[in-house]
Amino acid sequence: MHISETAVPGAYVITPRHLVDERGAFFEHFRSDLLADTLGHPFVPRQINYSVSHRNTLRGLHSVAVPPGQAKYVTCVRGALRDIVVDLRVGSPAFGTYQTTLLDAESGRALYIPEGVGHGFLALDDDTCICYVLSSEHVPGTQIDIDPLDPDLALPWGFDEPPLMSRKDANAPSVAEAEAAGVLARWPVAARGTQSNAVRNSLT
Repeated sequence: MHISETAVPGAYVITPRHLVDERGAFFEHFRSDLLADTLGHPFVPRQINYSVSHRNTLRGLHSVAVPPGQAKYVTCVRGALRDIVVDLRVGSPAFGTYQTTLLDAESGRALYIPEGVGHGFLALDDDTCICYVLSSEHVPGTQIDIDPLDPDLALPWGFDEPPLMSRKDANAPSVAEAEAAGVLARWPVAARGTQSNAVRNSLT
């Protein structure tokens, strides 16, 4: 598999290598050793979630307060989606920067999303299913919701008709409002039980 960093520091696209023959195909979806070598710390799954969406459903932007923090390893296991991650870490040199990635079941492409980074997606097909592998269990009251249509972010969702959204997402605050309320993570964010690469680099 190939792991490449995105425009959002600490967020990575993982592209598997497919082995194809007359029976079909095989690929490795997750390798803890390769990911740990890239991150400089282990990613330990604590919870796995799935969501299924109709075409043109927009979910996000979502993050989790630090603490407890939550890193994510996400992939599309059915259908296709346009995935966007946004750096919401106050003080980050890339604050407000986003990365757009097409995730689909055929490619098996995945994303690693570090703590403090916002995540959302637009479903491109009916019955699109996304899998979230999470570094921490759900803690009620810690989710951070940001307006995915915030004009200051101007994210390229690419829909050609109003998307389907939850009332919670449609009424979520802007990035500026969330920052003023003091709910966003601050840069650098240390991974659970470890130092982040940014912290280590600052010490060398």
